[in-house]
Amino acid sequence: MAVKIRLKRMGQKKAPFYRIVVSDSRSPRDGKFIEEIGTYDPTREPSAFKINEEAAKRWLTNGAQPTETVGNLFKIAGISK
Repeated sequence: MAVKIRLKRMGQKKAPFYRIVVSDSRSPRDGKFIEEIGTYDPTREPSAFKINEEAAKRWLTNGAQPTETVGNLFKIAGISK
């Protein structure tokens, strides 16, 4: 089972809000997920995000692959493999 760390879209039309989730790569974008590890709000100025660093590091060491956007958020937060 390939595990991804990716964004799950929430919020209203034209007002996106995302949750950072760990999910099976075969599940749909807004479908089932294994664990929620943070949030990301791009509508704020500057963009706001919160990440549970302990959970993120645990999933990265277990082999979960972050998407490009989540990888950029991890760099900003100082989380690396």
